[in-house]
Amino acid sequence: MTEPDTAVLDRIVDGETAVLLLEADGTVVDERTLAVERLPEEGRHEGAVFDVDLEGETLRELTYRSSETQDRRQAMQERFERLSERFDDE
Repeated sequence: MTEPDTAVLDRIVDGETAVLLLEADGTVVDERTLAVERLPEEGRHEGAVFDVDLEGETLRELTYRSSETQDRRQAMQERFERLSERFDDE
């Protein structure tokens, strides 16, 4: 397995457990759960992107990437708008 370099917050369950999708080169390679308190405060929302520091299987540190989070959100919004325009044309 390729070493993950990025994590994306997929969801928060019951307000206590964060589900992270670990990515390597833009592809999801693993999923991890951890307590929400372990996330940087500014990144406690769905779609937040983090740099990942792993030691073996242990998640040591997450660093919130605000600009990457915004870029991905913008790209998703643009894709949604393109898809909705296709449906409007039909």
